[in-house]
Amino acid sequence: QVQLVESGGGLVQPGGSLRLSCAASGFTLAYYAIGWFRQAPGKEREGVVCIRSSDGRTYYTDSVKGRFTIFRDKVNNTVYLQMDSLKPEDTAVYYCATDLSPIVRCMISAEYTYWGQGTQVTVSS
Repeated sequence: QVQLVESGGGLVQPGGSLRLSCAASGFTLAYYAIGWFRQAPGKEREGVVCIRSSDGRTYYTDSVKGRFTIFRDKVNNTVYLQMDSLKPEDTAVYYCATDLSPIVRCMISAEYTYWGQGTQVTVSS
């Protein structure tokens, strides 16, 4: 069974940091595309960062460049989203996602079949 379980969300002040975890089971994460998405109330789900399966390249949305970093722990089959210099506009539910078929447009949520349950990130003073 393919499963993704997010954790690490919480309340943080502007300028603070959080590290989100996405633990994978039922497949080896390193061989597939992985994406982090977020959805704020009343807004569409947007891609934050992804690793493309076709070439392994990483793509970040402009609003998080220089602040967020994605990385994988192959031993523990886990992907992380390190979030630094957090801003109130980063407040959202964050989801990790993957698919067992090759993904080229890895920032497009419709490309993914498997999703975690989401973890809430709130940035507020």
